Amino acid sequence: MTRPLIAIPARFSASASALRYAAEVNARALVEAVWRAGGEPATIHPHAPAGTADPRQVADRIARFDGVLLPGGGDLAPHRYGAAEVHASVYDVDDEQDGFDLEVARQALEAGIPLLAICRGLQVVNTVLGGTLHQDMGGPEYEHRHLRHPVSIAAASKVGRATGADKAEVSCYHHQRVARLGVGLRPCARAQDGTVEALDLPGARGWFAAVQWHPEDTAEHDRTQQGLFNALVRAGRARKHRS
Repeated sequence: MTRPLIAIPARFSASASALRYAAEVNARALVEAVWRAGGEPATIHPHAPAGTADPRQVADRIARFDGVLLPGGGDLAPHRYGAAEVHASVYDVDDEQDGFDLEVARQALEAGIPLLAICRGLQVVNTVLGGTLHQDMGGPEYEHRHLRHPVSIAAASKVGRATGADKAEVSCYHHQRVARLGVGLRPCARAQDGTVEALDLPGARGWFAAVQWHPEDTAEHDRTQQGLFNALVRAGRARKHRS
């Protein structure tokens, strides 16, 4: 059976050990999680001249795919969600990456293409739907970098059904979090400090789940985390069979 094709926007990298120049990359653990789920991971080039992607071109590019995975990465430029000032902790902002990811999220949601959004990906979706972010969570009591911590998950949500859990130990690497929720989004997982760690979109046209943590970090040995990739690929396969 042909594997469902899952689009993953590349991340720009100043260097990569196997290459002589700047690279476009995706995390191996992320790609392998999609492969284990039965999907065919396909890295796609982020193209957004001057920080703006052409909506029709992006729609045409992702229409051929059975699902989309928006991965983690650097911070979104704060002006993308209406912030006038930039916190000193904001890092790795790339205008072209922002423009492309935002348009991919918008077009995937409008077309009903199955979408899994991870870490930065969750923040991209929240921004596209009119939400905002806390630019820095602030203080050691809100440390979510290089950290594994428990989250409580709403069992009836897409994330809850995909993971099969109402509690999970998750791997986090973020210093920002949701402030105002985007239109239609609902929190479906939280950390003990109240941070929103996953979002559901009950009115979505296609399958959708967003998590603030990095399920790919532990998915190889944790069926709960691998379940998110399995659910994306299942939804992609169903879309493929309908087309």
